[in-house]
Amino acid sequence: MTTVCLREGGAATSPKWATAAYENSSDKTLIRRIAAGDQSAMRALFARYRVRVYRWLLRLVDDESLAEDLLSEVFLDLWRHAASFEARLSLSTWLLAIARHKALSARRRRTDAELDEATVSTVPDDPKVTLHKKSRAEALRQSLLQLSPDHREVIDLAYYHGKSVKEIAEIVSISEATVKTRMFYARRKLAELVETT
Repeated sequence: MTTVCLREGGAATSPKWATAAYENSSDKTLIRRIAAGDQSAMRALFARYRVRVYRWLLRLVDDESLAEDLLSEVFLDLWRHAASFEARLSLSTWLLAIARHKALSARRRRTDAELDEATVSTVPDDPKVTLHKKSRAEALRQSLLQLSPDHREVIDLAYYHGKSVKEIAEIVSISEATVKTRMFYARRKLAELVETT
């Protein structure tokens, strides 16, 4: 297999029967099948994780087209390197780590945006008016965008992906103590931002 199209409507979006056989299979079973060249197992694993990985990539690069391209690259890497998967990590942790690496590399290559500001939107002119017009969830989302990329990343992994401190440390390649420190400061800053909006 030389090319894999993983976008909606592409080759990896298979009929329901192709992935149904693997729907209840464990990640480890699917990885073993993928390592053996089983394309149906690959489609099943893609269906299981594509939305989660895509959303993570989108938050990192803030560009839908680039996130789709990176999603394809992540799953192509999975196809190529399935045999090297280490069972000490969960598959979602491994995929998010690959996705993070690809997103950071893509952001470094982008010349039209600053590295640190690639995913930050502008702050609304009048936060009080914004709070009245939008729901609390939207206010929280806006507050998250005001965090530093490092703090936003650990909050995202912990609360939106349900990752433990140990898993976050693996994905981001930092110590567990650093994860805890970033979480502490990120929560404190979020509390301040939500209060002022």
